[in-house]
Amino acid sequence: MTVVDLRLESLTRWILEDLGHSVLRVDVASADASFRRYFRAYLAGGETRVVMDAPPDKEDIGPYLRVARLLEGTGVHVPRVHAVDTVQGFVLLEDLGSTPYLAPLQRGEQVDRLYGEALQALCAIQVRGREAARELPPYDAAVLLREMALLPEWFCGRHLGLALGVEDEAVLREAFDRLVAESLAQPVVFVHRDYHSRNLMVLPEGGPGVIDFQDALAGPVGYDLVSLLKDCYISWPRARVESWVRQHRQLLRQQGFHAGAGSSEREFLRWFDMAGVQRHLKVLGIFARLWWRDGKIGYLADLPLTLDYVLDTCARYPELAPLRRWLATQAAPRLAAANAAARAVAPSGVRS
Repeated sequence: MTVVDLRLESLTRWILEDLGHSVLRVDVASADASFRRYFRAYLAGGETRVVMDAPPDKEDIGPYLRVARLLEGTGVHVPRVHAVDTVQGFVLLEDLGSTPYLAPLQRGEQVDRLYGEALQALCAIQVRGREAARELPPYDAAVLLREMALLPEWFCGRHLGLALGVEDEAVLREAFDRLVAESLAQPVVFVHRDYHSRNLMVLPEGGPGVIDFQDALAGPVGYDLVSLLKDCYISWPRARVESWVRQHRQLLRQQGFHAGAGSSEREFLRWFDMAGVQRHLKVLGIFARLWWRDGKIGYLADLPLTLDYVLDTCARYPELAPLRRWLATQAAPRLAAANAAARAVAPSGVRS
């Protein structure tokens, strides 16, 4: 029996009838970790467009359109918006191609050039976007804590089957409070919130095409940098990461931006690392939730690297030693078995 995709039918009709384009075909381009889907429309004239499908009862396209406008003002390359249907939840966008940074990075191709261009673009977002950041909601304590709360609920409880006692909760609460304080102590910038290799597109003219930015907030300077350099989908030796961190700090300082105390790199590196722990604790919860709530099992394969990032960083800061001990003894030993159990029960054809 053929399953009819009513959203795709409506989307195609919108392009043909409402926008008046002659379309050869519409193919699936990608889906992200939300309810949004993306299609590639092949127009009769040889051009292509990407069409966002954001069901209005599940996704609000308003933040996407607002953040796109703000990012355009910084000079970075975001998809040009060609048409919008707010009622149906469709957006016709410039096609930035189908090659995310992750593909060449995994092959080890032009790594320093790609990261160099990504750091230049991030510098533009953080420096030129200082006024634009005022139009964004704050990455405040409530948001930071709500994100980290995904860890005990979805990663520990649902995925690992780990029941937390009073002492466990105390360790996490102390760590969460410390990480919130660390984040709020950093300079505030425009934060993309998912600035990594799957959301940066390789463009023929150079420079990354930046996508998936609709959740932007005004928050800590270290957050997007750690999203890029401690990417949950690919990793690099610490020495190489620190070299890129120094490179980014120098870019910021050349633009007159406060990037840590004096000539010392220590404070900026601490901002980077602490933002990373907060982010990766959140991501552990999100990746587990994507399986247990949304049926997307592919992200479970990225849990070990994400957890390794947390353990490695905590080992570098004595004040995070209790969190490291807890994760190393309670969470890490259960992860492989939990992932294997999930794969064993996943139905065939489950979404990645």
